[in-house]
Amino acid sequence: MNEYDLRDLVLSGVKWELTDIPMALAPVAKAAFVSSDSERNPKIVTQDATNNVGRTQTSIVPPIAPQQAITIDTAAAMAARPADMGALCRMISEFNHPLRAGVTRVVLPHVAQKPNGLVIVTDVPGGEDDATGHILSGAAGELLDKMLSAIGMGREVVSIVPLVFWRTPGGRTPTRDELDLARPFVNRVLELLKPDLILTLGTLSAAEIAEVSLPRGHGMAVTLVSGVTVMPIYHPNYLILKPAAKRDAWNALQEVQNLLKSTNK
Repeated sequence: MNEYDLRDLVLSGVKWELTDIPMALAPVAKAAFVSSDSERNPKIVTQDATNNVGRTQTSIVPPIAPQQAITIDTAAAMAARPADMGALCRMISEFNHPLRAGVTRVVLPHVAQKPNGLVIVTDVPGGEDDATGHILSGAAGELLDKMLSAIGMGREVVSIVPLVFWRTPGGRTPTRDELDLARPFVNRVLELLKPDLILTLGTLSAAEIAEVSLPRGHGMAVTLVSGVTVMPIYHPNYLILKPAAKRDAWNALQEVQNLLKSTNK
């Protein structure tokens, strides 16, 4: 197997939620996937009951169930009420999303101080995002900052919105229900930010916002029904492990720069 096969899944937006249980308490398995956050590399651990006594076996952890019934209509009604970003962020912090059943903190959108019309939509908060409370922290955030700097931008002019505002257990891919419950708040954030162009990072954001798949749709601008242009590109985590893909990302970023210039004339 190519050494990047599993990494490509993770870094294009597919993440895994796994946990270790004592080998003595777990059924014997020949192999198991070990989870990775955005910051760690996935690896395969071979399990052998005869030669590896005392080692651990990994198993998939199911999503956290809501503590109480929450409907999408309820989420949509709540998200529609705030008239400004401050009120909306308070609403997001107080919303009883299923992921709040854990100890994960809320990771609110980053709002530009001097908006230039560009809004970035990323997937879910990573481990460092959860620790700091800021979206796209750590190595992925550092690379994003360099990418923006290369086209004369920075976080002071660019807003960043996650698809879900709470880190999923272990950084696994959010479930359909989790995405749908958070989506009214994401939509309301975008309504208030009024972007001229949306840049999506990774496969999950590309699929959810632009309804396109990567890598096929990478760097191909899509116009939404609202008239907003969306440019899907690889997630910075993907680019960290596949530097050769940076050329495609650079070309897409130059197109983003050109599109923004044309809209701001």
